[in-house]
Amino acid sequence: MPSFPQYLTAEQEIELHRIAKAIVAPGKGILAADESTGTMGKRFAPIGVENSEENRRRYRELLFSADKSVAENISGVILFHETFYQSTKEGIPFVKVLKDKGIIPGIKVDKGVVPLAGTDGESTTQGLDGMSERCAQYKKDGADFAKWRCVLKIGSHTPSYQAMLENANVLARYASICQQNGLVPIVEPEVLCDGDHDLETAQKVTEQVLAFTYKALADHHVFLEGTLLKPNMVTAGQSCTKKYTAEQNGKATVLALSRGVPAAVPGITFLSGGQSEEDSTLNLNAINLCPGPKPWALSFSFGRALQASVLKAWQGKDENLKAAQEQLLTRAKANGLAAVGKYQGGGAGKASGESLFVADHRY
Repeated sequence: MPSFPQYLTAEQEIELHRIAKAIVAPGKGILAADESTGTMGKRFAPIGVENSEENRRRYRELLFSADKSVAENISGVILFHETFYQSTKEGIPFVKVLKDKGIIPGIKVDKGVVPLAGTDGESTTQGLDGMSERCAQYKKDGADFAKWRCVLKIGSHTPSYQAMLENANVLARYASICQQNGLVPIVEPEVLCDGDHDLETAQKVTEQVLAFTYKALADHHVFLEGTLLKPNMVTAGQSCTKKYTAEQNGKATVLALSRGVPAAVPGITFLSGGQSEEDSTLNLNAINLCPGPKPWALSFSFGRALQASVLKAWQGKDENLKAAQEQLLTRAKANGLAAVGKYQGGGAGKASGESLFVADHRY
C-alpha cells in the first residue's frame, strides 16, 4: 500500500491558502520591488541617480510611503534582502510600513541565474543551500510569501529537456521549503521574450514549461492551494516581424494556462517581461476578458511596468516625490482594473508607451 507522508499540518495548509487568496483578491496584485543592487544601478542610470544604499532606500521609501489608497490595488510587495531590513528616514521598518497599509510583505529568496552546464547558453537558478534557515528568519521578521525566478529561452534548440527538467525541479524544491516555513511560494518559470519567434511558438513552449513545472510540483508533494504562479504572458518574440493584438495575446495565454495549470492554484500573477507599461495593462485586461474557463485569479506582479513612470517622474529629487507617487497610484489603479477586465485606458503614465525590454534580463 503506498504511503504519502504529510509535511504540512492542516493548520499550515489553511494559513498558506489564506495568504495566497489574499494576494490575488479581486482588483489587486503585486508590486515587484526586489531588484538587486546591480539592477537598481541600471534603473538609476537614465535619471542620473547614484546607485548608493541611501538612494536605494530613498526610492523604496517613495514607493512604500505612497498614499494608503495604493492598497486598494497592491496586495503584496516583493522585497530584496537589503530592502527587507531597511527603514524610513524616521526609523520605521519598511515591513511595518507595508503591513500598516494592509499590504503583505514578500521576499526574493533565490541567489540569481547561473549557467547550466551542457546546454546551449541555458541557465538554472541557485540559492537552495541554507534556504530553509533563511525562510524561517524571513517569516519571523514579517514576510508571508516568497519568490524564486527561473529563466528559459526560446531558440532553435531551446529550451532543452535538461533545462526544463532542472528548472522545474529547483522551483519545486524551493516551493516545498517555503511552505514548510510558512511562506507562500510564488513559482516563476519565465519564458523570455528574446527572439524572433511567433505567438504560436511562444504558446507551445510556455505549455511545455508549465507541464514540466507542475509535474515537478506534484512529485515534490507541493500544496498547490498554497502557491501562486508568476509566468510570462504569451507574446511573440521582441524581434518578430508579425504584430499581434492584445486579444490574440490574451487568447494564447489563457489557452496555455488552461492546458498546464491545475485549477487548485489560487492565482496567476503575471510578470511584465519587458513590455511597455500600457501594453502590459492592455494584455492583462485582454487575458481577463478572454472567453472560456479561467479557474484562477489572473492578476499582476509587475516591476518595470509599475515603476518606469515613477522613476521618470522622480529623477532622484525630493521635490518630485509626490508626483512620482501619483504615477505609482495611477499605474496600480490601471492594473487593478485590468485584473478584473475593466481597464478602458486612461491609466497611462509618463513612460507608458516606452519599451521596457532588456535582452537576457537578469536581476
